[in-house]
Amino acid sequence: MSDAATQSEPALRDERPGGPVGVSDRNAAATPDGFRTMMSRFPTGVCVVTSVAADGLPRGMTCSAVCSVSVDPPTLLVCLRAASPTLAAVLTSGAFTVNLLHEGAQDVAELFASGNPDRFLMTPWERTPGSAGPHLVQDAHTVADCDVVLTQRMGDHVTVFGETRRITQRHVQEPLLYGLRQFRPWSRT
Repeated sequence: MSDAATQSEPALRDERPGGPVGVSDRNAAATPDGFRTMMSRFPTGVCVVTSVAADGLPRGMTCSAVCSVSVDPPTLLVCLRAASPTLAAVLTSGAFTVNLLHEGAQDVAELFASGNPDRFLMTPWERTPGSAGPHLVQDAHTVADCDVVLTQRMGDHVTVFGETRRITQRHVQEPLLYGLRQFRPWSRT
């Protein structure tokens, strides 16, 4: 390799105190594991998306793929696993709830990520008239009830766009974050 080629591809370094930590500067094909690792380095908030299935039972899953789309009309999107019972309930009912978790709700985030069929028996929730899905009354700092306005499948997930019809502020606590495959509170300790 020539010196010019080496100079055009600078090494990536982490300049944190304690000395640089080398990061590979080599190009590699994107693989599912490599993609997961890359995305783990992009911290995000954590929510539980809930809905009600055709049989009337609640469904829900932990989700960190949430994004605002539009302020007018107020619209957000969530990305849900295509084979998930929660997605099936969302598509059948045409509505879903986004429960934004607070920093004390790590156990609930893990519970709803586990696939445990008894998750709704293990955490307090309610569904009031006008709500799209169950509200996690102790674990969500804010809740958005949404109507499905568009869906788009991409690979093993479906992006669901929801027009937000109601927002409920539940607790004044800092949000729960997820990054580097770990949950962390927003506030400094």
